[in-house]
Amino acid sequence: MSDKRKRVDRQQPTVQKVIITLAVGVVGAVLAQVGGLPAAALIGSTCAVSLVSFCRLPTAVPGWMRNLAFAAIGCSLGSGVDRDLLELAVKWPLSMCGLVVVMAAVLVVGCWLLTTFFQQSRETAVLATSPGALSYSLALAASGVGDASAIIVIQSIRLLSITTALPLILDLLNLQHGDGSGMSPQNLSLFATTGLFVLTLGFGFLLNKKRLPAAYLIAGVLVSGIMHYSGIVSGRPQSGFLFTGFVITGAVIGSRFTNIPLGDIRRLVTASLVVVVVSSGVAALGAVICAQILHLPFGQVWVAYAPGGVEAMAAMALALDYDSAFVATHHLFRILLLIIVLPFLLRLFRRRAVPTFMSRR
Repeated sequence: MSDKRKRVDRQQPTVQKVIITLAVGVVGAVLAQVGGLPAAALIGSTCAVSLVSFCRLPTAVPGWMRNLAFAAIGCSLGSGVDRDLLELAVKWPLSMCGLVVVMAAVLVVGCWLLTTFFQQSRETAVLATSPGALSYSLALAASGVGDASAIIVIQSIRLLSITTALPLILDLLNLQHGDGSGMSPQNLSLFATTGLFVLTLGFGFLLNKKRLPAAYLIAGVLVSGIMHYSGIVSGRPQSGFLFTGFVITGAVIGSRFTNIPLGDIRRLVTASLVVVVVSSGVAALGAVICAQILHLPFGQVWVAYAPGGVEAMAAMALALDYDSAFVATHHLFRILLLIIVLPFLLRLFRRRAVPTFMSRR
């Protein structure tokens, strides 16, 4: 029993480790803001905590704190919902069709690259290149599908690269700012912000029990969106509330590298960066076409199509003042589609592998 307790204790992040991680994230966020970077709190926290993790210093964010951050981002996303949203949402089915094409192209090209040039199995390749489904891919890998170490390295580097590089690229292209449709111009009172947050946590807890992906983020969007659309509340949550959500989200991304062996990172960094560049390029091409057809901002569509995590991309949309409801909806749609498609693809690969094996015998 004592050995079991020791193993559990090692798995739980210590208070000191969490405090240090958050402190590093805050320092990185402040420095990024002083430096005038776009999406400063998210980029700064992600880079700072990632750097500390690469130096093999222990970093960690407990699950309950991660859920608080995602709930905060969800509440902020929902504040962009108003009665004009339905008119804008008419274009979304067409842009989602474009997203399906982009997602299929990313999977096909990414799998081809990893299997042809980096000697990865098809199961590993499809889970490593599935855009925006890191947690689900890792869950499948943990069940014995593919090379778990390769999947976590490629997926983690993808998430880190997209989160930190995409805002900077948009800034260089002078596309870093949206049209202001992503957020309400006024702030909610502290009382209203707290009430909205508490309701989100309660609903998020229920959705999480049903094992819904990004449960607390979805809960925030639904609760906040309904209350804003109905006119019960009007305004965005307090700025410090959103800043905290950005910092913790960046710390979650950066702390993923704490337990990844440096040898695995060195072995797979080239493959990871190739996948990131190619998948981002495919997403950019799809965004150009979609933006031209539907007369939407290119930067907004690129963030919606980018192969990043839903929480990080939703936070990025808020920070860059894009239509956050548009971006979040597309990423959530992609996650749900991947949950359906990935098991089918893996079963297909296994069925093809059996005849090949039998023929060799």
